[in-house]
Formats: sequence, structure tokens, C-alpha cells
Amino acid sequence: MNVLFVCSRNKWRSLTAETIYKNNPSHTVKSAGTSSVARIVVSEKLLKWADIVFVMEKKHRMHLEQNFNEVTKAKEIITLEIEDNYKYMDSELIEVIKDSVDFYLKD
Repeated sequence: MNVLFVCSRNKWRSLTAETIYKNNPSHTVKSAGTSSVARIVVSEKLLKWADIVFVMEKKHRMHLEQNFNEVTKAKEIITLEIEDNYKYMDSELIEVIKDSVDFYLKD
């Protein structure tokens, strides 16, 4: 399964999620951001690649739907409701991500 995590700048939340799940042999994981200054900017190609997309906030989902409408119609997009209050690999962020995502990525 191809998994994409999306936040704003792809520095803290989505990158943390990618780091958590990237070594799971059942998944191929990438992350991206919606901002033009993101470390990796989300693209149509990335969205087409993904089987499931996790966004951190509703505004990220709205961005994807507005900018990649045709691609997102056929995608499962899960909004995690994780605000931008954490740094990369913050222990509380890791716990919140796992609590929110593990259910969807069961083998």
C-alpha cells in the first residue's frame, strides 16, 4: 500500500509520520506539504501514486480538493486533526499520529 502524509511545510508533522511508518514492509510511505515552500510540495503525481492520503488538518484536505480535484475524487483522504503544535519527532506527536493512523494501516 502506498501511503502519503500531508501537512503544510513537510517539516514536522508529515515528515514525522513518514519516519514512523517508512520501515514497515507492508507500506511504501512518502510525505509532502501544501505550501509552495514545503520541503517536498504535494503534486498530482504523488497523489496518483498514493492508495491512501492522510492530511493533518481540514485546510490541507481543502487544498488538495481545490488544486487536484479530479485526482482526489477517487482517493481515500483521512483528516487527522493534528494542529501545527509540534516539532519533528516530538514524542507527543508520535503518540498522536500512531493513535490516529495505526487503525488504517493494519496489515
